[in-house]
Amino acid sequence: MTEDILTNQIIGIAIEVHKALGPGLLENAYKEVLFYKLQKAGLKVEKEKMMPLILDEIILDSGYRIDLLVEDKVVIELKSVEKLSDVHLAQILTYMKLGKFRLGLLINFNVALLKKGIKRVINGNL
Repeated sequence: MTEDILTNQIIGIAIEVHKALGPGLLENAYKEVLFYKLQKAGLKVEKEKMMPLILDEIILDSGYRIDLLVEDKVVIELKSVEKLSDVHLAQILTYMKLGKFRLGLLINFNVALLKKGIKRVINGNL
């Protein structure tokens, strides 16, 4: 499955979740339901995937966790905030860099129309 088809499928499922739950819930509620729905769609999904920080020979299990990783290709960082900020973008880019992932989706569920809360992120350094 190409990354474009995969991200379109993820976005479609995220929109279904948003339509069912609406805005205003805590991030964890969206994460649990999206995790379930992605698995139900037959996708390989990891939740709270640990991302160690590695520098030279030092490995720090520093508590960095990817919200969802789909098909070992797409990092999903979920938010339920008034507005996405540069810090949120930096966070997903860091996870993508640490895991050497090319593609990510930053999704803010606290919006009236979910497509306005989705940012596709590409790691151009790979």
